Amino acid sequence: MKVVYATSEPFGARATAAEALIPEIGHRLATGMEHHRDVRAALEARMMDRIAARPDLRAAIFRLVDVRPACRTYADLAAHLGALLDEVDGPAAPFGLARTLARRRDSRVLMGLASAAGVRAMAGRYIVGHDAAAALPAVGERWRHGIATSVDLLGEATVDEHEADAHRDRCLDVLQVMSAGSATWPARQHLERDPHGVVARVNLSVKVSALTPQLRSDAPARGIAGAAPRLREVLRAARDLRAHVHVDMESLDHRDSVRDLTLSLLAEREFADGPSAGIVHQAYLTDAAPELEVLLDWARRTPRAHPLGIRLVKGAYWDHEVVQAQQHGWTVPVHEDRHACDREFEALTDRLLEHADLVRPLVASHNLRSVAHAIATQRTLGLPAGAVEYQVLRGLGDPLGTALAAEGLRVRTYCPVGDLVAGMAYLVRRLLENTANDSFLRAHSSGADLDTLLKAP
Repeated sequence: MKVVYATSEPFGARATAAEALIPEIGHRLATGMEHHRDVRAALEARMMDRIAARPDLRAAIFRLVDVRPACRTYADLAAHLGALLDEVDGPAAPFGLARTLARRRDSRVLMGLASAAGVRAMAGRYIVGHDAAAALPAVGERWRHGIATSVDLLGEATVDEHEADAHRDRCLDVLQVMSAGSATWPARQHLERDPHGVVARVNLSVKVSALTPQLRSDAPARGIAGAAPRLREVLRAARDLRAHVHVDMESLDHRDSVRDLTLSLLAEREFADGPSAGIVHQAYLTDAAPELEVLLDWARRTPRAHPLGIRLVKGAYWDHEVVQAQQHGWTVPVHEDRHACDREFEALTDRLLEHADLVRPLVASHNLRSVAHAIATQRTLGLPAGAVEYQVLRGLGDPLGTALAAEGLRVRTYCPVGDLVAGMAYLVRRLLENTANDSFLRAHSSGADLDTLLKAP
């Protein structure tokens, strides 16, 4: 289905008109977020503020999260906690008390139990279940409340073919379980159709690095060849079940392989009529603008029954990219200034929404300014509410997602599924995002002036 949108307004005038709408949109969304913020989220925000204010304490907490799966007993976990807190310079209560209890023989097991429960609770804030069956009730509940989901199976960088086969099987299981379960969900017209046609109820996010042990930057052809058969099986299942598959982007050293594999498979004749599929695009990379043109050019040259979905994110591997570049003496490939990244995100949003007739724009951010800018641009372009999908992460963006849904916009929550061990890398990335000094979420929860936060970057 060819969708055509037209605007007679030149870009400069349209950008000015969009900018004028942002304060009103941002304030309304912020009010909606406050109405839907629960007590647990508020308590967690205060705790995160305390952790973020102490880099040494933050490092200790993150290292505890990282070491938790390796601890065989609660006493062992408590011993690790005590050792990590010993490296913190005079931690304030309750962390000082925790250090004391972790050292004492009579309270060590109790402290280990409390620490394990804390890590589980933290993980449960972000991870929706250990497998598809466990996640189905929560996913269905989100749907009933007018919010779609994308299921992301935790687990990256498989080490052998057996692990890769197992991950493929988990992907197939998610598609089967979610497709069967979604048949009983109530109709939600705004989630099931957009100007291009039908939007799949079931949405699976896939990482190529989990589908082959051979994904390496110095031998991209081997990684593509290793992952292609497994990803092809997932695409076939999604096509037959009328589900959507979204290919996640990972670190920059894998980007070209992931992109080339995804686009080459979707261009195959057998997938011309399905499934619905998409790919992630990262705005924090300094070459993000020309890379987006690669995707748009492919979409022009490759007609499919379902247009390519492009999920615009800022990026989750900033620390990895910076450290790797510094170690090798390379030019840092990401924007090192948050405002530069925010400007890039807005420019890419404009470009993506200008091509809503060609692709499905999916805007993923928790930054209220970035989201308000996207909504304002959507309006000035004359795009209907369902032409753009807004995406948030479970545990970080729930209040924003609910506020967006109340505006009549199509919203999707990114829901990780897997056990605690597989989810550790993901969990630490989310905690880093939640406590970063330049995080919008931290600034907003700390009471920063909203008008200042909504100013152009």
